[in-house]
Amino acid sequence: MVTLNGATLTLEEVARVARLGEDVELDAHAVKRMRAAREVVEELAAGDAPAYAINTGVGLMADTRVSAEDLEQLQRNVVRSHACGVGDPLGRDVVRAMMLIRANVLAKGVSGIRPVVARRLCGMLNKGVTPVVPSRGSVGASGDLAPLAHIALALMGEGEAEYQGRTMSGSAALEAAWLEPVRLHSKEGISLVNGTQAMLAMGSLALLDCEDLAEICDVACALSLDALRGTPRAFDARIHDVRPHPGQQASASFLAALLEGSEIRSSHKSCRRVQDAYSLRCAPQVHGAVRDTLTEARRVLSIELNSATDNPLVLDGEIFSGGNFHGQHLAFAMDYLAIALTALAGISERRIDRLVNPALNEGLPAFLAVHPGLESGFMMLQVTAASLVAECRVLATPASPGTITTSGNKEDFVSMGMTSALKLRQVADHARMVLAIELMTAVQALEFLRPLKSSPALERVRAAVSRVSPPRKDDRPFSASMTATSAWLKEWRGFRGALPDYSVEKTQ
Repeated sequence: MVTLNGATLTLEEVARVARLGEDVELDAHAVKRMRAAREVVEELAAGDAPAYAINTGVGLMADTRVSAEDLEQLQRNVVRSHACGVGDPLGRDVVRAMMLIRANVLAKGVSGIRPVVARRLCGMLNKGVTPVVPSRGSVGASGDLAPLAHIALALMGEGEAEYQGRTMSGSAALEAAWLEPVRLHSKEGISLVNGTQAMLAMGSLALLDCEDLAEICDVACALSLDALRGTPRAFDARIHDVRPHPGQQASASFLAALLEGSEIRSSHKSCRRVQDAYSLRCAPQVHGAVRDTLTEARRVLSIELNSATDNPLVLDGEIFSGGNFHGQHLAFAMDYLAIALTALAGISERRIDRLVNPALNEGLPAFLAVHPGLESGFMMLQVTAASLVAECRVLATPASPGTITTSGNKEDFVSMGMTSALKLRQVADHARMVLAIELMTAVQALEFLRPLKSSPALERVRAAVSRVSPPRKDDRPFSASMTATSAWLKEWRGFRGALPDYSVEKTQ
């Protein structure tokens, strides 16, 4: 059970609820805070003084007063009018993460909504009711208005939702799950649609995936280096202690531990090669820079998980209009992550080329084919990797500088954070496939060095990869094996116990 209090939600808890279906509840102290803030809102709603989105219109119409008898209709209208997303629906895990984070924001007790609204979000999570949320339509300014409005729509018993594998109307989904729709009161509609939860949900899940990919890239590099009969000397801790970036030190330590005890290394210690190519020798410097980027992104996203991002806010018995819904922090972090992941995919593709290229893979057959010429072997896998890296480079173009004025020039500088999040998700998927290709290619290369074995740790990796994608003895289609290997990497955290720990504290 994950208990929401608006202050302690973690990225790992987000993943457990979003992907594993863990149950959610509201903290009792959070409920008290929510009730206290609600009293302030109800007093304002009953008074004559204008209060933004409580008894006024929203956006450019903030100066338009709404009569007391129309306040509930105002909130329903806010949700309905903002539910204008388009495009393919967001994944179920992303929508569940959005709902969880939104409930946690409400639990902070500064939104001024009734506890029943947050409780109903928790109920939908626990019963498996997932609103259908189109992926496009947010500029990340007053938060992710359109995506969040589609969740609020289902909460009201409107729109669409998925329940037990079927898509149906929001009302039908709630009824099937024995949940009542929520009738929104003053301020509750605007509190449900203002915030950064769509971009944050995508970014949080992508960050966890990216942390796995940074570790996988070290493993793939170690396999490739051994298959190419490179030297682990560049991973000596003394080198990295005189340039002590934490990520670089962690990567070097992990690479050295992975290669410890390799028979292949022992067989060529007296060879004349002094230095390996950069994609091997500089792996700690490149992979480590990615790790440090992930560390900074984790800091930013962890703060955002427990931040009040709606508007207006109820603070010390007063209403304040501000801009905590603006997604600039997240947009910058996710653009940076996309750049970092593109570098990770890029250096992996360079190692793939070294493994298959007959001009570079001394002692290995051309394209790792059993019968070169008659067979093409792994030639085309490098081509696929190159195409994915090329697409990553386009997707790594930052979205965050691309503001477009919206809402009648009221929202005159926006973050484009949701665009950054959508691009990051694609880059992470492409990078995972490139790493899957490197693992398959390195495992194939190691077959040609038998009976020599790699290190005990890498032999466990080799065996696991071989179970998903057995080494090739002839030419056969690769697509299914590539997809299966990439899918296996999504479950990477379950394999970590088979690998050595780092001597330097992990950046994760």
